[in-house]
Amino acid sequence: MPSGPRIAPGTPREIGLVNTAIVRVLGAATGGEPPRIFTTLARHRGLFRRWLWFAGALMPGGTLPREEAELVILRVACNTGCDYEWTQHERLAQRAGLSAEQVARVRDGADADGWSSRQALLLRAADDMHAERRIGDELWAELAREYDERGLIELCLLIGHYEMLAMTLRSLEVQPDAVPDPRAVAGSPLARLVQRAAARRGA
Repeated sequence: MPSGPRIAPGTPREIGLVNTAIVRVLGAATGGEPPRIFTTLARHRGLFRRWLWFAGALMPGGTLPREEAELVILRVACNTGCDYEWTQHERLAQRAGLSAEQVARVRDGADADGWSSRQALLLRAADDMHAERRIGDELWAELAREYDERGLIELCLLIGHYEMLAMTLRSLEVQPDAVPDPRAVAGSPLARLVQRAAARRGA
């Protein structure tokens, strides 16, 4: 583990008033301090807000079921060796409906016992795009029997986005966040408000 980040999280002065307000809301929604991914990327003020809009449109605002999106993100984190991404999403995946055992099994890949045929397809898609930079024809045909064109486009963008994000997090050496107290998350009115808004976007 590196001794510190290559680019430190920004202070309110460094990221500006608008971004400070945004990252505080995001931190409150998770029951903790603003995540370092946000306070780091927010140093590039305008790009951060544009990226956040796009990222939110994929997850949690995408059309793929949240449980499936989280499964894909975990496999991307595993493939890229991105501990930050994995740590963030192992909690989110369980909130979305994956069990702790399923989350751990993601590391074993699509051939591990216990996956549904659809879950295995998603894991294989993440692996294909990581290794080959595209989904192969045979796998694409299988996916096309499960997802419409909109879902297929979203799946490719979801995998590509989290691959990009993993490379950025590892290159910037963003340090792990403190694990929030689950009681603070459950008891936060702002957290509930943000989660309801996310659910409406994903409907």
